[in-house]
Amino acid sequence: MEKTTAIDVEAEKREILKRYRALLKACRRTLEKGDKEVIRKAFEISLEAHKDMRRKSGEPYIYHPIAVALICAEEIGLGTTSVVCALLHDVVEDTDMTLEDIKGLFGEKEAKIIDGLTKISGVFDQSSSLQAENFRKMLLTLSDDIRVILIKLADRLHNMRTLESMARDKQLKIASETLYLYAPLAHRLGLNAIKTELEDLGLKYTEPDVYNEIQYKLQESEPERKKFINKFIIPIKDTLEDAGLKFKILGRPKSIFSIYHKIKNKGVPFEEIYDLFAIRIVIDTSPDTEKADCWRVYSIVTDFYHPSPERLRDWISTPKANGYESLHTTVMGPDGKWVEVQIRTVRMDELAEKGYAAHWKYKEDGAERESQLEGWIRKIRELLESPEQNAMDFIDDFKLNLFAEEIFVFTPKGEMRTLPANATALDFAFDVHTKIGEKCIGAKVNHKLVPLSHPLKSGDQIEVITSGKQTPKEDWLGYVVTARAKGKIKNALKEEKKKKSEEGREILERKFIHSKLDFTVQNINDFAHYLRLTSAQELFVRVAMGMIDLKTVKAFLRDKAKKPSKKNNKENHQPTLEQMVTNVRGKSDMLILGENLQKIDYKLSPCCTPIPGDDVFGFITINEGIKIHRVNCPNALQLMSNYAYRIVKAKWMSQELLSFLAGIQVTGIDEMGIVNNITKVISNELNVNMRSIGFDTDDGTFEGTIMVFVHDTKHLTDLMNKLRKVPGVLTVKRIDSKN
Repeated sequence: MEKTTAIDVEAEKREILKRYRALLKACRRTLEKGDKEVIRKAFEISLEAHKDMRRKSGEPYIYHPIAVALICAEEIGLGTTSVVCALLHDVVEDTDMTLEDIKGLFGEKEAKIIDGLTKISGVFDQSSSLQAENFRKMLLTLSDDIRVILIKLADRLHNMRTLESMARDKQLKIASETLYLYAPLAHRLGLNAIKTELEDLGLKYTEPDVYNEIQYKLQESEPERKKFINKFIIPIKDTLEDAGLKFKILGRPKSIFSIYHKIKNKGVPFEEIYDLFAIRIVIDTSPDTEKADCWRVYSIVTDFYHPSPERLRDWISTPKANGYESLHTTVMGPDGKWVEVQIRTVRMDELAEKGYAAHWKYKEDGAERESQLEGWIRKIRELLESPEQNAMDFIDDFKLNLFAEEIFVFTPKGEMRTLPANATALDFAFDVHTKIGEKCIGAKVNHKLVPLSHPLKSGDQIEVITSGKQTPKEDWLGYVVTARAKGKIKNALKEEKKKKSEEGREILERKFIHSKLDFTVQNINDFAHYLRLTSAQELFVRVAMGMIDLKTVKAFLRDKAKKPSKKNNKENHQPTLEQMVTNVRGKSDMLILGENLQKIDYKLSPCCTPIPGDDVFGFITINEGIKIHRVNCPNALQLMSNYAYRIVKAKWMSQELLSFLAGIQVTGIDEMGIVNNITKVISNELNVNMRSIGFDTDDGTFEGTIMVFVHDTKHLTDLMNKLRKVPGVLTVKRIDSKN
């Protein structure tokens, strides 16, 4: 037996060496004198540090850091410093080695990057999220060194590629976090290939059935697709060759995730998505003529196929903020099928796939890209300026601003500015300057007077109108979408509140002395609690605004005399969130939903109306017990990503005796008696009761919403299949409850 183990160990040693050599080979193009030795040193330290550790799959742990370093070198195009940090990224977290040791062995820069990659450990209060805090820490380092995020993305990509061996709840947590934060981040940095893979793998684990179905349909339709692409490119190819252009034409299917999004957002089945693939024409041309050559190719393509005027996207004249440059058009191809055509140069193609990390190759272009990157990092620094901000709010702002689609607007002097989609006139004012934002009373958009909340469109020209008397108001927070504007408004309101609070504190102290009541922290908090206010500061602000008088203080005194210590006793019995989690999870780590309610108070969440048979999880809330959500609920990604420790696995017991409300949407051709036929199918179905039914007809078509009580998903699916067979019905789909 021992002999076998020895052979395994030897085989593993050989495999580790093989992977290490593959890494060195990938680093070849960036290696400078002495780099090989530094990488070797990092590899040996990592090998020693992780020698007794294994991954969930049973493989030696060292495979992971080598794989992450390989992704950094090969797929992102990073150099020696990043490879060293990737090899060491888990060492500080998993062993006794400190950041000081790293600094001594490799240098300050390496220690700083690894610090950004090391998770925060420690206990946070009830409402905070450890994941959000870790993400914020990583971004703090990002504002000094972009490589932190690039290595983190490589780490996440390898984890996603090897997620199979993890338990289902871990898979859900990691995949949700990936879709919620890391895929958008890869997109923002222009790492298109990595973004696409992260999204597809995220979907594979959050919605495996949907993923497998789309994958199967793509494979099934591949031969037909290839035939169509060949037919499409024959005339274009000949003409491009005659024009003397060097080019290659690729036909590639859209990613599974983007197809899923179209199915979900547009409500169309797979078969009806017309642009399942894009044809990419990549031309090899010099930087001086690349713009003109791309338009030449566009002209040749549209000579053969009619373009759709609404679907022309010119990201060559104005690249996206993540540096993406390309010309996109959708044309009517053979057999009456729409086809998306992307036209770009070799340089643009490489930058689109590898993003900012690839621009070292294109030095003449580097300065401009560098300044775009600097602008982006500057925005992050601004976001990080208010350290007391809740980490979850911070991440929401971060996502909203840095991953949103962009619009281009102009100042009165013609200077172009980039803002996220849905930005308002007030956002623009704060983008110009904080003081202009704070004093803004309105704006002129394209010479017409508009209110502060007016949403801007690409191409608008905006002139801000200010007044010296204006100050930021609470309701302004509802008028803005950019983190910069939100942060500045919050800071101004906070300052105002602080002033008012100090005023109020002095006034309240006088009122307490007048009522012969000690001005202690306990009495202040009790008074705030008596008035149902959330904090002492809130109390002081109200006092300053004249909303609390002496009569109220005296009423509080009388109330205090009646029940001296009831509140304290009640507070002692209030379980903490940690106790609730432990009580709910118990030993089995699984919440069983069914007739024996386990003495646990749970509610079915209204945002996704789960019914038995749905893949569900429990989320422990602070005030409302446990809420049950469907795994594909719109809010699930955010909850699983940021509050994994409050997620409880849940499954259904047999539920024959109970009925649950579910919604069905039916569309079709408005024929005589169709509503009658639909209701007949429902009432003939065993044990199905209708709660409500509503039909709208419009020019010969109808859309109906039916709320029915069913036992479980099987019951609902059977009913929907029967409805699909009713003549005149086109689509039947499940919707969330409309109470």
